Order: sequence, then structure tokens, then C-alpha cells
Amino acid sequence: MSTSIPAQQHDAPGGDSGGRDSGQLAGFTRVPPQDLDAEQSVIGSLILSGSPGPSHRFFAEILETGITAGEYYRPAHQTIHRAICAVHAAGEPVDPVTVADRLTERGELARVGGRSYLHTCVQAVPTPANGPHYAEIVRAKAYRRSVIESALRILEFAYSEEGDEDEVRDLVEQQLTEIIAGTPGLHEAPPAVGDLYLDFVADLEDIQNGRKAGLPYGFADLDALTSGMQPGNVTVVAARSGVGKSTLALNAAVAAAKAGGRVMFSSLEMSATELMQKIAAAEGDIPLHHMTHQGVLTPEGWEKVWRLGPELFQTLPLRVYRPDGASLGDITSAARACARADGLDLLVVDYLQLVEVEQSRTTTREQAVASVSRGLKNLSTQLGCHVIALSQLNDDGLMRESRAIKNDASLVIKVERPDVDNKESPRAGEVDLIIEKNRFGPTCTLTVAARLHYSRFEDMG
Repeated sequence: MSTSIPAQQHDAPGGDSGGRDSGQLAGFTRVPPQDLDAEQSVIGSLILSGSPGPSHRFFAEILETGITAGEYYRPAHQTIHRAICAVHAAGEPVDPVTVADRLTERGELARVGGRSYLHTCVQAVPTPANGPHYAEIVRAKAYRRSVIESALRILEFAYSEEGDEDEVRDLVEQQLTEIIAGTPGLHEAPPAVGDLYLDFVADLEDIQNGRKAGLPYGFADLDALTSGMQPGNVTVVAARSGVGKSTLALNAAVAAAKAGGRVMFSSLEMSATELMQKIAAAEGDIPLHHMTHQGVLTPEGWEKVWRLGPELFQTLPLRVYRPDGASLGDITSAARACARADGLDLLVVDYLQLVEVEQSRTTTREQAVASVSRGLKNLSTQLGCHVIALSQLNDDGLMRESRAIKNDASLVIKVERPDVDNKESPRAGEVDLIIEKNRFGPTCTLTVAARLHYSRFEDMG
């Protein structure tokens, strides 16, 4: 039984009333397929999972269903979805406050029902873990509406008696093709290996001829072993306190930047001034303590500092970020800002265990660190950059919360200095880079030299 129901009866409370809803065409006399509860639940799930925390992965999973604003039946939900995506694209956490602020900027908050309606959507969510399922329901309803729209276009054209038989056939074929192509969950078939072969050979030629090396770490043996730092991968540098992992990572960051890589170094331990002192010491052969103690820097040292300005610092594509807080969201937002401004090839995070994530009472420390590790891995993929993540080792030499960190890493480097515990060691000044995991080749131990009074590690000899 069919009944004619005005479209505005289906609008959000207090917003977007009147006009044609998605799927509403002339002659369309029945209520189009839709599920407003599922739409509210998708919006609410996106808001609940849009900030760093244990449920943050559901945000990406919802968007990975392919849902778009146009697939919501209620115009208010389309507007809110666009605002959520805009907040996320800007690198900001998604929550009722940030979404409401974005809607206010656009003059759309009142039209969607105000801040209270955002909270209504949040309260409608049984669990954000089901967000992808709710999104598939919304997409399925939207697909049915699109089928009805295509069928109506065919009927209207057929009733009009316009065109000849070939034109009718063309329209039918076009509409049916669009219906099939728009089926939710129906993706283009993955490429066959035969289609990938020529690109594979071209990449292989680039690798063999040295045209596809990643950004350098700055150590010959390490660069040869790994072919450099590749985008979308994570290197974990693990060491006990005081061994020099921050210095090693900073050396690598400067080497990558000198090679043209756009780098962001995020330190939760050292200030920007301390990082600048370390870079100046390493690049200018200036003893680090000369810059940290009053009246010790010599005229020659001052001359080197002044020369480093135009020769290095003013041309080096290296940004230093010291967040006010220590959250993953802060680091992510800064990295996205760098990517938007100039691009980003390398992100260094010093260090994992200091990064904060939203925790519930039932969240263990290992789960929290795993969330940080997974977040950085996802960020490297999304931004197409390499990530160096530093990790603290326990006194027994084991990486804290190691399982998740190792799983996400492509390369794990454990840094050991034989002379830390034994000042009389015959290997004083040597540092072992123990490659515990290497997705690009063998594991082994490489040895470099430590010149920590210059805040620098370098190749032996």
C-alpha cells in the first residue's frame, strides 16, 4: 500500500526542513528506503571515535566503508558528516565541540538542530565498534534509492516518447551501468599480477640502478642494509636511558634533511634550544658543553655558530616540534600541518612511552603504548612518510611494551654502548646497532663510533 508523505516530515528536529530529500523525484509517491536510526548511529560513532584513544580505529574503519555525505537520507546528517570530515582533514580531533564549532563557522549549526542534536546522535550509539556496520546499512539504503532514481529516469524517458530506440537503449544501459558500479561493497577487482609486471620491472630497475633509495640514516652500512628510509614504514630505535638514542635519531633526521627530505622532529624530552645546540655541535664540530655553560664558547666556536646559520639552518627542511602536551593527537595534528604546508617525508618521535593517549580504567599500559604505535604506523601510511619512533628499554635490556611496537615496525634497532657499564671496556667509544627486525633484509649487528661530546654518531674509521 502506498501513501504520499511530504519530505519535510523526515527532516531532523529543528533543521533542514523542506526541499527534496536524497532520492526524492517527481512521481515518487512512497517513502524512499532509509534508516534514520542507523544514520544517527554513524554520525554518533564518528564523533565518539574521532579523537585519539582506544576506539579511534573505528573512525577509520567507518570511513573505509566508502560512506559519503550524499548517502544519508536526512540533509542534516549530510551536513554534519561533511563537517566531521572537514575537522578530520584539518588534523583536529573530532568531538561534539569541534564539530559544532565547524558547523557554526559555516552558519549551519542551527539548521542541523544545534549542539543538542549532535549529543542526540552520540547517545543513539550502542557502541562505536559497530559503526562500520551502521555505515553499511546507510549505504545499502542509499543504493536502493539510487536504483529507484535510475528506474524513474528510464520510465520518464520512455513515457516522454522522446528519441529513437537507440537513444532509449543507451539510456537504459547507462543507468544500469551506474547502478551496478554504485553497489555498496562492490569494488573494482584488484589488478592481476600480469598487469603489475611492467611496473614491477620498472621499480626493480630503479632499485638496481640506485634510483629508488630511501632517505639516508646517515650511516653507510645501515643505509646499504635497508636501502634507506622508505615512506609508509616505521623504524624503532630502542635503548636504555643515557645511551644516546635521541642523538642517533637527531643525526638521522639531519642527514635525511640534508638529502632533501622534509623532516619533523617531535621531542617530548628536549626543548627546541637543546635540539638546536645538539645540531650545531654535530654539524659544526663544536663541543656541546661549550654551548651549555656560561663563557666557555670560544671566538672560533662563535664563528662556526654564525656560519651555520646561512650554510645549514636557514636552508635545512627540518622542523622542530615541542608540544605543550604529550598526546598523540598533538603530534598527529602537527605532522598533518607540516604535510599540508611543505610535505612531510620523515617524522621522528622521541619517545613512545612519553606519548599520551586517552585511557579508560580497564586500559593497560601495554594497550596504551600499542595505540600510540598503531597510530604512528597509520600516520606513516596516510601521509606517505617514514617514522622513526624511539623506545625506552628496561634495565634488563627488554623493550617496554615491546610486542605491539615490534609488530608495527619494519626495522627495529637496539642501541648498545659497551662502555656505559664498563668504563675500562676495550671497545670504549664504539656503539652497536643491533638490527633485531628487518623486513628489507637480514638482521645483524653494525658498529658505529660515538663522539657524544660533539653530539654525534658516525661511521667507524
